[in-house]
Amino acid sequence: MTQVQIKNPIIPGFNPDPNILKVADVYYIAVSSFEWMPGIRIYQSHDLVNWEFLTDILTTQIDLRGNPQGASIWAPQISYDQGTFYLTYTDVKNAHGPFKDCHNYLVTAPTITGPWSDSIYLNSSGFDPALFHDPNGKKWFVNEIWDYRLTTSNKSAGVVLQEYDLQQQKLVGKVYKIFNGTALAKTEAPQIYLHNSYYYLITAEGGTGKNHSVTVCRSKTITGPYVLAPNSPILTASDKPNSPLQCTGHASLVESNTGHWYMVFLTCRILDHDYHILGRETAIEEVYWTKDGWLESTVDGNGPDLTPTIEISETVQQVLKLDFEDNFDQEQLTPGWNFLRVMPDSSWLQLRETEKQLRIYGGESPASTFNHHLVAIRQSDFNYIAETELNFTPKTFNEFAGIMLFLTNEKFIYLYVTYDEQLGTVLRLMKYDQDQFQLEPQKVTINKTPLQLRIVGHGLSCAMYYKNPNEQDWHVFKEAIDTRFLSGGFTGNFIGISVTNLNQTNASYADFDYFNYRVLSDK
Repeated sequence: MTQVQIKNPIIPGFNPDPNILKVADVYYIAVSSFEWMPGIRIYQSHDLVNWEFLTDILTTQIDLRGNPQGASIWAPQISYDQGTFYLTYTDVKNAHGPFKDCHNYLVTAPTITGPWSDSIYLNSSGFDPALFHDPNGKKWFVNEIWDYRLTTSNKSAGVVLQEYDLQQQKLVGKVYKIFNGTALAKTEAPQIYLHNSYYYLITAEGGTGKNHSVTVCRSKTITGPYVLAPNSPILTASDKPNSPLQCTGHASLVESNTGHWYMVFLTCRILDHDYHILGRETAIEEVYWTKDGWLESTVDGNGPDLTPTIEISETVQQVLKLDFEDNFDQEQLTPGWNFLRVMPDSSWLQLRETEKQLRIYGGESPASTFNHHLVAIRQSDFNYIAETELNFTPKTFNEFAGIMLFLTNEKFIYLYVTYDEQLGTVLRLMKYDQDQFQLEPQKVTINKTPLQLRIVGHGLSCAMYYKNPNEQDWHVFKEAIDTRFLSGGFTGNFIGISVTNLNQTNASYADFDYFNYRVLSDK
């Protein structure tokens, strides 16, 4: 069979913890969403090469307001059995100190697009849950277990297994400790597969940073004992410092329509040795079963460097569609928008059909973890142009609206229209990096809106521009803004539009005429 070259990552930008499922001739990948709503994004493919956003699963019933940064929705797993889709996920309420307050849930649906059931609570002993449907009719639930007594900073203590009763909708019977982990430690992301009469347990170890790895063990019985593969870890970039793909781990398996096996996994593209502003992305690698019944990757611990372009045993050409546009002229927002910690309601987000505008009412500050009114998309490329047009009439300095780069509530850049007591309506720029708040002294007087705002990103820097809609040329507000600080943590950088009112929530608004995001190159 002729192999085809594809480029990793196959799903660029913040799309971590990929879990893959094949039903009939369709492939699905679920990814973590953390504090961003809608929760748990699903991508679809018919060829394993080209992926498109299909749907989100957690859309209405989840309220993450107040959850700490980097917590909330972790590690979804999708499965299918006898006409029903199953999805497990963790809602992490605390991830600091010796404790990890995390609650594991299950939802079900007749189709991947729903309707999805209410969440069924299962346990809280650890995170990264998964459901395995044994051909003998039993269902088994696995998750990482957290032990606050450990003296290490990461207190993952291995993997536990318990039977799930479908009729009672709860876990029943004995809890089995099936894997203690290896010396790599930080064991998480357990997935069970049955192949050639062996139960295979795949886990992520080494943490989600540069030591991230994929380990494999197996057993003749699902409750163990499990034997570690002699070639574990089967995937890691920890010994490949020059590889363009780093932090590889958190993997899952699928057999393709052509009979070949593939592993999708988390990865990061790092610039200048330390900065991955796009966050953790989804990549793919072909894997093989050895004569001894173990999994083998072409980029294992003793293999070559991981390269962005690989060959796989499929025949479809890859087309990456990363541009995004919303003119706010439909009854609903263009699919792909994201919101912080809770889905929006009409009290602060309204589509004005007649005017073809999006009205956003002012919320709390960008540092808030409760009601920050930000509408944003994932940054999917290092080089891009993001642009919007807004109508806004602020009356005090506590009212502002504009376009922003947002990693967390402690790391963002905000180009915004506000009010100055001496100059009236002005354009300003703020930057917040942990405890370092910087308000640019530059103020540009704005005689009237609408005003168009533009961000142009190039690698680890960006430039800000503005102009009136009837002007031909853009005016430079600030060039060569260092964006390296928009890196790290669990999520990637987002780009969006925001409205703030620190005097009174929802008391003022801005109207946005459009938003678009265009990738400048694939370099």
